Amino acid sequence: MINERIRDKEVRLISETGEQLGIMPAKEAMKLAREAELDLVKIAPGAKPPVCKIIDYGKYRYELARKEKEAKKKQKTMEVKEVRLSPNIDKNDLNTKANQARKFLTKGDKVKVTLRFRGREMAHVGYSKQILDSFYEQLEDVSVIDKPPKMEGRSMVMFLSQKR
Repeated sequence: MINERIRDKEVRLISETGEQLGIMPAKEAMKLAREAELDLVKIAPGAKPPVCKIIDYGKYRYELARKEKEAKKKQKTMEVKEVRLSPNIDKNDLNTKANQARKFLTKGDKVKVTLRFRGREMAHVGYSKQILDSFYEQLEDVSVIDKPPKMEGRSMVMFLSQKR
């Protein structure tokens, strides 16, 4: 809220230099802002009484937008990488897939481990859970299970994320 939109009777006022001017009526604070040819901006509406500051509103909005943009730059976007396995996978192939998943996890991504069943492979679902368990055992030092192995249609899915 700025200028005339501030409807409170009393406000705590901060000058453009940052010094506290104390609690005063909103009309008097508005008059001080006009004399300085700046805007009266409500900074903390939840406080008792609300905190207002005498600043250039356009410059204030620009600073907020810049800070928000900087915060966005520093954010790490987390991706979900997928590793596909089959029920009749060999030990060496499983090790290779585990090493690939380890790289994804150390980068900070989540890993979706999918075990796909084709044709008559659906008869050996119980054994396939052991494959996912051994896959997790290889990555136990760097990962934690987000979602345990679960059947979804013709595939078994498990989610891993980086251990904190």
